[in-house]
Formats: sequence, structure tokens, C-alpha cells
Amino acid sequence: MTMFIQTESTPNPRTLKFLPGRDVLGAGSREFSDPDAALASPLAHALFLVDGVERVYLGGDFISVTRNDAIEWPHLKPHLLAAIMDHFTSGRPILREGDAAEEAEDEIVYEGEAAGIVKEIKAIIEARVRPAVARDGGDITFHSWDHDSGVVRLTMRGSCAGCPSSALTLKQGIENMLRHYVPEVTAVEQVA
Repeated sequence: MTMFIQTESTPNPRTLKFLPGRDVLGAGSREFSDPDAALASPLAHALFLVDGVERVYLGGDFISVTRNDAIEWPHLKPHLLAAIMDHFTSGRPILREGDAAEEAEDEIVYEGEAAGIVKEIKAIIEARVRPAVARDGGDITFHSWDHDSGVVRLTMRGSCAGCPSSALTLKQGIENMLRHYVPEVTAVEQVA
């Protein structure tokens, strides 16, 4: 079975995006920040076996890998390509049985006017923000909105997590857009 895996750089110099030319998770996403958590995914686990891997993010049709500072891409990339190729040609599942694609988070229930505002914020993030950051190998999801202060909190994953330009993206891009479309929004912050 021949397989061609494309790679793309991301705004985060420590993260590389791998495109295997087929679905990874199809729908949903998963992020793994350590080898123990990666046991839920044979693919993520195989990537963590490569020395220098710090974080693995599985998206719909891509994989983002973040390296530590001790190793450079020319030394790491061939081993990651081999691990990805081996995984897909072996027929092993991406996630172990019983592990859902999207981690379920305790979602805050908003009521009344706040519910409508949150719905609008989420719609803007889904339609305008997430597709753009997915192209860069990451993801940004809604975490919460504080009705009193107007602060929207977002969770950044994949190449967005720890990216040097993520603060700029949040403030100049996402915050300005949300404030334009939803006047009740006063600021945007990242959730750790």
C-alpha cells in the first residue's frame, strides 16, 4: 500500500502538521500532552515513542505534532513519518474502543439573554475561527463567557497551544471579530 504524507509548517515553529491524505478522526478532535494520555490512541502512542515529541493533536484529516526544544525537525520528521505510515498501513484504529473523538467537557448552561449571546459567539467561532486555525494545524474552542465582564474564554489546542503568535491571534483577530459582531463581548482570554 503506497501512502504519501504531506507536511506543512504552522505558525508555531515547534509544531508540524501532517496530512496523511485520509481521515484521521473524521469528526471531532483529541489532544494528548503526555505518553500516558496517548494510550487512548495507538497512533498518538506511536508518535510519543519518537524521542522529542511533546504534544500530539489529532484532527479530522490531519495530525499536529509539537516537539520539544532539544531536537530539530530534520532529525524528528523522518521518524514521525515512519510512525504515521506504519500506523495507517497496519490497519490499527486511531482510538482504542470506547474512547470518544471529542473530549467531553462540563459545559456551562446559559439561560435567557446570555444563552442567545453564547449561541452567537459559538456560531462565529465555528464558522470563521475554527476553519482558519485548522488550516494551521490547531483548534480553538469556546470555553465560557462571563456575562458580567463580557470576557470570552477560549481553549487553544494543537499548533495553537504554546504558539508565539497565539496571543496576537486572540487579541487582534478573534477579539476584534467577536467585539464587532457581538457588542456584549469586551475581551477574549485563553484558558490554560
